[in-house]
Amino acid sequence: MKVEQISIFIENKSGRLADVTHALGSAGINIRALSLADTSDFGILRLIVDKTDEAKTALKDQGFTVNKTEVVAVEVPDRPMGLYGILQVLDRGKVNVEYMYAFVERCGENAVIIFRFDNPEEAIKVLTANGINVLQGERVYSM
Repeated sequence: MKVEQISIFIENKSGRLADVTHALGSAGINIRALSLADTSDFGILRLIVDKTDEAKTALKDQGFTVNKTEVVAVEVPDRPMGLYGILQVLDRGKVNVEYMYAFVERCGENAVIIFRFDNPEEAIKVLTANGINVLQGERVYSM
């Protein structure tokens, strides 16, 4: 029930994001979700793509530093207080959210949020025990 995410460390200068997207596009890789966090000197671009291993290779071939981590894709009711309800379940289960970002697609009537947890196995257990749908990686990659 986990999803593979790649993180790319990039210099905070003009053209570097374009270089990443060019390398991925040239390799036939589709970006499904992304998040960018930056400082004055560098950024961390986090991506969910349809072909993780191929993306990692394509980016490394272009000189990028790439890391693969596991995240969790969760269906969140697309209405006021929808995200709050999920976060409340996680808080009651003592699960810490390290970061999160939205997914490009909806899943039926729900939004999809990507979560990075300090303990993903416990997070999945807490979420599913509370009737919250955690998406399989294969479904996320093909949405």
